[in-house]
Amino acid sequence: MAGPKDIHEYLADFDDIPGTRVYTAQRARQGYHLNQFAMSLMKPENRQRWLADERAYIDEWPMTEDQKQAVLDRDYNRLLDLGGNIYFMAKVFSTDGLSFVQAVSTMTGMSVPEYQAMMMAGGRSPEGVRSIREKR
Repeated sequence: MAGPKDIHEYLADFDDIPGTRVYTAQRARQGYHLNQFAMSLMKPENRQRWLADERAYIDEWPMTEDQKQAVLDRDYNRLLDLGGNIYFMAKVFSTDGLSFVQAVSTMTGMSVPEYQAMMMAGGRSPEGVRSIREKR
């Protein structure tokens, strides 16, 4: 009989879920400045500065170059990998004039109508790959 998992084994299991990024304390620490940047877009004057010169505005934030490039590329999946919180990233796509559905559909490789239809039908099927490690 196996004993309880230690915290590192437990947290590693989160990375085994295909297509899912669990927002852990580690991701929160990694993405702190990224998420603070996104939250800054709540202020109209910051949105204006961002829209006028994205690179200049983002360079004011102490983020990694990978994080900055993912923002500039609007690569939301990469942003989640780099510590972004989807609810904070919503400030970025809202500033771009995108709805949550429009932005999230880009993360799935589906068109907006395809994504909406999938969600209206109950979301992704629970059938299929459930573990990256075990390929099952």
